Amino acid sequence: MKRRSFVKLAGLGLALAGSRAQAQPSSRPVRVIVPLPAGSSNDHAARVVSPALSRVLGQPFIVDNKAGGNGIPATQEVIRAAPDGLTLYFPSNSPVAVNVALVRNLPYDPRRDLTPIAGVNRTNHCLIVRSDFPANNFVEFVAYAKQRPGQVSMGYSTTTAQMIIAAMNRQAGIDLLAVSYRGTPPTITDVLGGTLNATMVDPGNAMAQVRGGRMKALAVTSGERNPLVPDWPAVSETIPGFDFTVWNAILGPPGMAKELVDRISAAVRQVLGEREVVDGLAAGGTFPHYLTPDELKATIESDIVKWTQAARDANVEPE
Repeated sequence: MKRRSFVKLAGLGLALAGSRAQAQPSSRPVRVIVPLPAGSSNDHAARVVSPALSRVLGQPFIVDNKAGGNGIPATQEVIRAAPDGLTLYFPSNSPVAVNVALVRNLPYDPRRDLTPIAGVNRTNHCLIVRSDFPANNFVEFVAYAKQRPGQVSMGYSTTTAQMIIAAMNRQAGIDLLAVSYRGTPPTITDVLGGTLNATMVDPGNAMAQVRGGRMKALAVTSGERNPLVPDWPAVSETIPGFDFTVWNAILGPPGMAKELVDRISAAVRQVLGEREVVDGLAAGGTFPHYLTPDELKATIESDIVKWTQAARDANVEPE
């Protein structure tokens, strides 16, 4: 029997074994690979959802951060893993959609090389600045940037944020200096220290700083305000149609058995209805947004089209 066929059957056996009474859970841990560092919104969501899945599925879940390289190394590691359900991927839309538009010669095709399992949550990015920054809202920020083309620095750590900054430059008629970082926390540190003027981050990292009075949130990037921070205006209120939503999902290696995918997906749907999980996600600035495997597949495909067009509109060439 070929190795992949054997592994696929082994994974199915694991899934069926796991459906028995939880008095007999498997001791084999499930590794959840996150392509961003600890402290990111992506990591926060994974650490909220993983313990709940561990309880429902009766197996240990271990979050494994594999940051760097625009999520490419982490994605490749998942693709090479056995399709037995013991390696899962918990990315944002950056490595599985935006990278297709922004990375030249991408060494994988997310539509072919990953197995969609479940959508988990949605959120947006936030434009935040230090509390003493001259602008107090997005309109004032645009005016400030127009007077200083190429001088207002904006930190980012994902290709999603990179693309949002490029779209903002084009649609607002400004020229922000985009500065790449390995993770979100260092961009906040550098804004507070004065090395950066602003950063584009997830609400989870922004909320604590804003509520603590150290930073100001000037705008969110979704098409409407984030219900978790309703007093933060959306960029779309100034630039109609500006809508860049961020999501997290669970995917697996290619070739996973349908029964195994459906079992994990059903568990995700179950835990997203639990108050503890909802509150945990909210603490990170995100909210549940379950998608079936087919819905997640369609979302990835439509996002690839959307971000590719956005890159073209902003004259952003793949690197």
